[in-house]
Amino acid sequence: MNHIPKLAAQVYTIRDFIKTVPDFAASMRKLRQIGYAGVQLDLEHHPDLPTAEIKHICDGEGLTICISHFGYELFESELEKIIERQQIWGCTQTAIVAMPERFHEMGAAGYRRFAAEATAIGDQLAAAGITLSYHNHSFEFVRFGEETGLEIIFNRSDPRFLKAEIDTYWVQHGGGDPTAWIQRVAGRMPVVHFKDMVILSDGTQMFAEIGEGNLNWRSIIEATSATQVPWIVVEQDRCLRDPFESLALSHNYLRRYGLG
Repeated sequence: MNHIPKLAAQVYTIRDFIKTVPDFAASMRKLRQIGYAGVQLDLEHHPDLPTAEIKHICDGEGLTICISHFGYELFESELEKIIERQQIWGCTQTAIVAMPERFHEMGAAGYRRFAAEATAIGDQLAAAGITLSYHNHSFEFVRFGEETGLEIIFNRSDPRFLKAEIDTYWVQHGGGDPTAWIQRVAGRMPVVHFKDMVILSDGTQMFAEIGEGNLNWRSIIEATSATQVPWIVVEQDRCLRDPFESLALSHNYLRRYGLG
């Protein structure tokens, strides 16, 4: 493996453990002890943590704030506040959590409109030295003729101003190929989301620790390395055990491939 991406944890995984400053500090210490080099901030569910204190705590633990997540509505209404936060955090990457339902309801035209609007927001962020990415779920894999919704987003947006944050679980959930999508957005993706999928005995699809599910991790990791993705962010939306234990299991599995 020539290029070795760095490993970060998405704090959404531990969202119930970071609602106060002391809890946030203790949680960041645990992530560093596990071995993560960075974090992705996703503070939409508890936005009252002081921005500068978050930076101070992460710096103290040696954690890089490699990227952040914000809802699209905040990019529309509070762009200057987002820029200010990013600058305090020393973070040059941010991402749209998901395309709002109103665009999806418009069909292919809605996806094209979203691609244009997101590009315009990315252009404004670029002027401040910040890169905007789009984080996919599985609903974007609905087909409109020869293109899926996700293809429309990336085909109709300017790659200078809208990057990709491919989520392996949601690509698989939508019937796509995570490896193929990583390869498809080569050179356009600063961060990839690693997330596994397991099938429970009743046939339910469920989030799982990396290596505990059924995704082809050798192929995914090789593609991530080959396309020079700087950061791998590990996320697990729901855990069936302590979330820190889940993040540790994922980290330990990825170490087998020389990551972390």
